Amino acid sequence: MPLPALPGQRLARGVARLLVGLGHAVLCEFVPVRGLRVDLISIGPKGEIWIVECKSSRADLRADRKWQGYLGWCDRYFWAVDVDFPLGLLPEEGGLILADPYGAEIARMAPETRLAAPRRARLTRDIARVASLRLQGLADPGLVSGAAP
Repeated sequence: MPLPALPGQRLARGVARLLVGLGHAVLCEFVPVRGLRVDLISIGPKGEIWIVECKSSRADLRADRKWQGYLGWCDRYFWAVDVDFPLGLLPEEGGLILADPYGAEIARMAPETRLAAPRRARLTRDIARVASLRLQGLADPGLVSGAAP
């Protein structure tokens, strides 16, 4: 399979490989609530939810005005960048993952802020529904918005 074309997608590929190796189920480009779209969200072996935002350049980081809104939708929040990214530009909040298209490593573990049970239940359900619909779309590309044509 060819590498993704966009730099952020290449970072996301490496981060997804790391997370799967840690026992997480990963979903790319997920909308936890209207107006927010995260690069990666994962559910860990104990039900913990992590969000990872991939930043491929200074401009990409400067353009992201919504990242603080992601903090209320996960137990741990991470920035993912490549090894050449100027780390001093990243906000202190969150963990740090260094990535390339082939893998990643956690350079700084994110602090844990546990989600409230009702939000966790809703988010877990929404992740499962989106993942299921995407998988079904691969099996039956004729599906539109979850309904057969």
